[in-house]
Amino acid sequence: MMMNIPELRSIHGQQLFSLQKKAYAVEAELVGFDEIPPLVETFNQFLRCKETFIGFFVDDTVAGAISYKSENGLIEICRLVVHPDHFRKGIAQALLTHLQLTIPWKKLSVSTGTLNMPARKLYEKNGFIHKKDVEVAPQFFISLYEK
Repeated sequence: MMMNIPELRSIHGQQLFSLQKKAYAVEAELVGFDEIPPLVETFNQFLRCKETFIGFFVDDTVAGAISYKSENGLIEICRLVVHPDHFRKGIAQALLTHLQLTIPWKKLSVSTGTLNMPARKLYEKNGFIHKKDVEVAPQFFISLYEK
């Protein structure tokens, strides 16, 4: 079931914070870089991120979430996370589809670790075009996508 998470200071905020730590820990291992910004941010930084979150719930527990920032139809997807216990269940696809169908947009942008092939395949399958790779830390690259 999809629903907005209106108040990040609620229990869902703590659940989201915990969820992203678990999800980004898997990505960090996958890409060989453990300083992914959401992985190292504090809970207070997380609460102040000014992103809109959409959560995917399983039995009142956040199993996945997507967050974005919007300005004049330009949507930047900031986070797309799924709890490791729920990998390969279509949750990331459901969240991405929900965002594209319910939020008015002219252009979507997203970035992911260049070595994160599951995320890259998801974005490419959904019509995102790889624009470029950027070195954001020594020997760590992210891939930028747009649609």
